[in-house]
Formats: sequence, C-alpha cells, structure tokens
Amino acid sequence: MNISKEMDINFRNFNIVDKTPFFYGWVIVFVAGVILFCSAPGQTYVNSVFLEPMLKELGWSRTVYSATYTMGSLTAAVMMIIVGRVLDKFGYRLILSLLCILLGLSTLWMSNVDSIYKLFIAFALLRTIGQGSFQLVSTNLVSTWFIKRRGFATGISSLGQGASMFVFPLLAHLLIQNFGWRSSWQILGVIVLAILLPLAVFFVKDSPEKVGLLPDGVKKDETDDNEEIISEINFTFAEAIMTKTFWFLVFSVIATPLIITGLHFHHVSILATKGLGSGLAAFTMSLFGPTALISNFFCGYLADKIPNRYLMACGQISLIFTMLWLVTITEIWQAIIYVSMASLSMSLVHTSYTVIWANYYGRKYLGSIRGVSSSATVGFSALGALPFGIIYDRTQSYDQALYYLILIPIFCCFCSLMATKPSKRLTTEN
Repeated sequence: MNISKEMDINFRNFNIVDKTPFFYGWVIVFVAGVILFCSAPGQTYVNSVFLEPMLKELGWSRTVYSATYTMGSLTAAVMMIIVGRVLDKFGYRLILSLLCILLGLSTLWMSNVDSIYKLFIAFALLRTIGQGSFQLVSTNLVSTWFIKRRGFATGISSLGQGASMFVFPLLAHLLIQNFGWRSSWQILGVIVLAILLPLAVFFVKDSPEKVGLLPDGVKKDETDDNEEIISEINFTFAEAIMTKTFWFLVFSVIATPLIITGLHFHHVSILATKGLGSGLAAFTMSLFGPTALISNFFCGYLADKIPNRYLMACGQISLIFTMLWLVTITEIWQAIIYVSMASLSMSLVHTSYTVIWANYYGRKYLGSIRGVSSSATVGFSALGALPFGIIYDRTQSYDQALYYLILIPIFCCFCSLMATKPSKRLTTEN
C-alpha cells in the first residue's frame, strides 16, 4: 500500500477536513506560509548572521567559508531534481514530515561543526531542505489545491517568506548574543520542529481529490460552470522537457536568485561605497521583510488577472530599474526606495513563476517538473555572491558589476515573453 495512503488511514479519526467550515485549501495556504516561514535556517538571510561569530571561533577565512557555502548550495541544486521526483511518488505529507526531522538534525550537525568537510555537509543539508525543498513543497501544495485562484493563494502563502525575512535575522542575532552560535543553531532546529512538524503530520493533505474535494472549493455539481478545473491537462516530466516553453521558463528566472542573492550578500558593502554606514545599511536590510509582505500580496492578486509571462517580464524590467537606481544612491531615502523596488521585482517574478508551472503543465507531475526549475533557482542563487565580488576586486566598483550584470535580466525578460503556453495532444490520463 502507498505510504501516504497508510498515513491517511492512520489519521482518519482526526477528520479535520470535514470539520473545517470553509474550503480546506485555505488551511493548506496557511501551512504553506508556515513552511516558507520555517525555511529560515537554510536561507542566506539567516546564515549571514552566523558568519562573523563562526569565523571568529573557528579561525577560517571568509573566502573558505564563502566557497564552502557555494559548494553546499550547488550540491543542493542537484539534489532538488531528486526531491521533485520523490514528492510525486510519496506525497507532500510524508516528505514534509521527513524534511522537518532532517532539518532539525541538520541544525544539530551545524552546531557541532569543527572542520571544513562538516561545514560543507551542513550547508548542503540546510540549503537542500530549507532553501530548496521547503520552497518546492510550499509552492506546489498551493498550486495543487487551487487553479482559478492560484495566484491569489500563492501571494497569501508568500507572506510567510516576508515574515521570515523580518523575524529570523533578528531572532538569530539575539540568540547568538545570549547563547552563542552553536546553541543558537540547535534552538532554531527545535523551533522549526515544534512549529512545522505537527502541521505536516495532521494538516497537510496531498491534494483536494484525495479527501473528496475539488480545487478552489468547487462543488461537484458545479463542474459544468468550471471548465478550467475539469479539463485540466497534465504533462508528464518527459513530455514537459520536450517543449521549448519548459526551457524558456527555466532560464527566465535565473536573474532574480543570482542578482538578488548577490545584492543581499554585499548589501552592507555596497551601501558603504555610497556613503551610508553599517547601521543604516542594517536598517534598510531589515526593510526587505515588510516590503516583501506587501508586494507578495499585491502580485498574487495580479497573477490571477494578467498572463504570468507578462508579470515575469515586468519583474525583470523592475530588476533592471532597481540595479540602475542602486548606482545613483547617496541618501537613506534612496536606499529605502531601492529596497522597495527590489522587493517588488522579487515578488513579481516569484509569484508568477510559481503559478505559471501548474497553469501550463498541470498538477499531477508538478513535483518532478518543478524539481528541475528549483534546481536552477538554487544553483544560480549559490553563484550570486561571486560575480559581484570578482568584478569589484578587479574594478573596485560595485557600479561596474551592476552595469555588466544588467544583461542577465534583459535575457530573462526575453525568455519570459517567449514562454507561451505549450500544447499537448489529448490522451487519457492513467
């Protein structure tokens, strides 16, 4: 018997779906938001807080630490292809439950790091689970439970990411100040387990059909008025990769993880070259969370109203203007506008990119299909800090890096516009 089905039988007495007075998909949206919130231990905005105290105790160079982080992230990128396949085979509840436990063990491992190879393993695990797998599970869950309101639901769940960016860097800083970096990693692992594991076990349902529902809360006697739901076409992974749209989509998003990660990593240094001190830089960095909360909600609403490839292109155009604006910064108010523009570009790309995969290729094999795109996202995120650092070392100017790298979002904008909806010969689904 399928393991996910066995778990459904084991918990059938806890029939939360029937007891929910509204469409259960909104519970899934809440859980998806919590998943993104709890992805923090694997994200750059938390790992960067641990950088200085870890280097101070362990005595490693910044170059060695950064290179190990990059190699661990590239390993995570490869692993995402496997994670996507496993999600399709075993379902979201089981895999998310296992991922929660593994993340807790990974933070425990990180707290005992005393060599480079242990640090590499820790980064590979944390990035695979937190930055990659949690993101994939969260976005795919929402896409599975919604079709007509997929964009709005994705925008709501994305609020969890903004909240995470706001809460966890400060929390990690306070924990390190009071308990040291080793205990802080352990505490973060316990927090994730305590919050997310019960939700994964008791509240996650793999799809609306498995609990007798239809996407968006549509009633079975209303299907005649919801052609979009009953006529959904599902591509297999093999069929999807044979379409040119698949590859346009994969390459349409590489600019955002690459450039935004680089901007986050070098945020303090970039603003220092603009005459802003580290205190002001830290303040503006803290604004990414609140601005992301607003822009995610707004972009989620737009994703149901405007073709997603156009929104993705708008996100790349916004990123281009963000980079050009960053060159001109001399005052704090300009830095605040920069943060707002960067958040908007991230939200436009992330929300529409999440929605478009399920809209184009269906829900049945979404794990395998999105696994490849997640691999590209994590991989380019891993490389984000390098081009800024290399170009700065050679030119002594972050402005030159911005001018050179602006070619990437231009390329991504073209790919976004070319990603038209693929067609498939209708066949009987098994």
